[in-house]
Amino acid sequence: MSDRRRGSASFCGSPEHGIGRRAFLGGLAAVAADMTVLDVLKQPAVAAELKKQQKRVILLWLAGGSSQLETWDPKPGAPTGGPFRAIPTSVPGIQISELMPKMAKRMGDTTIIRSLNTKNGDHGGGAKLMMRGRMDDPSLRYPDLGAVIARELGQVHSAVPDYVSFYSSTEGRDFAPGAAGFLGSRYSPMELTTSLMPENIRRPDAISEIDHAERAELREVLSKRFARGRSSSELGAHNEAYARVRGLMASDKLFDISKEPQKIRDEYGPTQFGEQALVARRLVEAGVPFVRVARAWWDSHGQNFETHQELVPELDHVMSTLLDDLKRRGLLESTLVITLAEFGRTPTINASLGRDHFATAWSATLSGCGVKGGTVYGKTDAKGQSVTDGQVGAPELFATIYRALGIDHQKNYFVGSRPVPLTEPDTDPIDDVLV
Repeated sequence: MSDRRRGSASFCGSPEHGIGRRAFLGGLAAVAADMTVLDVLKQPAVAAELKKQQKRVILLWLAGGSSQLETWDPKPGAPTGGPFRAIPTSVPGIQISELMPKMAKRMGDTTIIRSLNTKNGDHGGGAKLMMRGRMDDPSLRYPDLGAVIARELGQVHSAVPDYVSFYSSTEGRDFAPGAAGFLGSRYSPMELTTSLMPENIRRPDAISEIDHAERAELREVLSKRFARGRSSSELGAHNEAYARVRGLMASDKLFDISKEPQKIRDEYGPTQFGEQALVARRLVEAGVPFVRVARAWWDSHGQNFETHQELVPELDHVMSTLLDDLKRRGLLESTLVITLAEFGRTPTINASLGRDHFATAWSATLSGCGVKGGTVYGKTDAKGQSVTDGQVGAPELFATIYRALGIDHQKNYFVGSRPVPLTEPDTDPIDDVLV
């Protein structure tokens, strides 16, 4: 009997046994090789162990540039404030736009940073900056946030993807594609643009599950025989690639929301954004370190208020549902949920009743892992034209994200003999928002 079949025979079938055995053999990330145990992570004991061993990130990317004035930093009554009111939240003294009543009730889990000044109001340049934390050097391509998180928090022998990016809209997709930079293709994202399900990862119907498993075993035997007496990085990479492909094929259930109870699917809603957020939760629950879910298109040069009246309530619903779901499963303490765009929108309202690109004073949020919920950092003036307190740029935001995840933001990578710091030198995180 093969090792695989002996393992199956000795497994009693209980979720606790499945978790314990896999955790002993290779860490909790190995659970992702068998998605039949996905829901076991709702158990408090298992969730607590996961918190200790692995953190992860979900980035809600508001492509095109959402307006801080219609979301996190409203200015009602100001000439530039627009028609929407500010409403109180569950945290005394903090107000957000009336378009976000659900998040207003959940402000205790979220930090708002209202004082970003990133200085780049170009879609392409701004998107690259806010995905990488800095601009590329002429001779060096930097990895983006997802690639760094995959490198820092991914498990070496994990079979599931380390970095998944959903970007279904065509608008803005080319401005900020996933980029592993000098980290190499091992940390490039799985880009999903047309479907919730990755293409070509399902086992062909013509090959039975037993045949597929036995072919894999035969390949492993032949590979080990070939490797005897040989040593090279190419051999290791070849075997690792096969292992990851097998893992990806086994993880197709992760992307299948029909596996979720209808009640959960109804909570997220039938929108594409909601369904992708649900898949993101399934992915991080199974050990994927970083998932980006892009919602486009917020570039409201015309009819800004109509655009945000449509998009902000959807963000409010999906984000609040995601936070509730993560908390219910014991995962919010170990999952950092970020809302971010390439920039914000101008306080000035143009002739087309729109707001233009604005990178001088805008907002982002951090929820869950490593941050003080119910906190606002920074302040803008009465019209939202400039930062009056706590100004931060992209490097400080990225340092804060890394610190929240337990990553040393001052560490160096090496490209050849050249040291490359994880963030810009002499960059400090925003300690006031960190636990």
